[in-house]
Amino acid sequence: MPMVNGAFFAGYGVALSLIVAIGAQNALVLRYGVRREHVLPLVLFCATSDAILITAGVMGFTAMTNAAPWVEPLFTYGGAAFLIAYGARSFLSAYKGGQALVPSEGQRTPLIGALAAVAAITWLNPHVYLDTVILIGSVSAEYDDKMAFGIGAILASFSFFFTLGYGARLLTPFFAKPRSWQILDAGVGLLMWAIALKLLLP
Repeated sequence: MPMVNGAFFAGYGVALSLIVAIGAQNALVLRYGVRREHVLPLVLFCATSDAILITAGVMGFTAMTNAAPWVEPLFTYGGAAFLIAYGARSFLSAYKGGQALVPSEGQRTPLIGALAAVAAITWLNPHVYLDTVILIGSVSAEYDDKMAFGIGAILASFSFFFTLGYGARLLTPFFAKPRSWQILDAGVGLLMWAIALKLLLP
């Protein structure tokens, strides 16, 4: 069993610095966390997905992209198209308004629908592959104890998503106002379009 050493803390720090930046996935988890809907399965899904991707990065995802150059543009353009479409959906939701005014009230999203949304935003997000996976994989190559590095990175993901999902309820008073939901949806839309633009521009 790997010791808690320098590689472990390096993995934890690198992963946390990448995950903590608010992104489309984090915004979605925040939204469900505020509404107190399906928090446990959603944060487990996100953290487990990260664990799989981090493991792939540490075990050589970068080598795969070097061997198959077509993988990178596939993720780039496919992910950009998805982000544009989902961003437009968020803008439409912000325009219509009428969201549940109190996060714990209103019609709940079915679990399968919530999982489908977070799965799409996780696995179709090219930043997961182009930034997190590749970067973590390349940094891990600098350490002899890659297992400790990977475990540290995975632990960072689990601790972050559980904090985000269950800590979101502290924002309940803010999201008791209907305008707040519109601001959140508009912010998610802007974020997704900004990421897509960054992907498409040279």
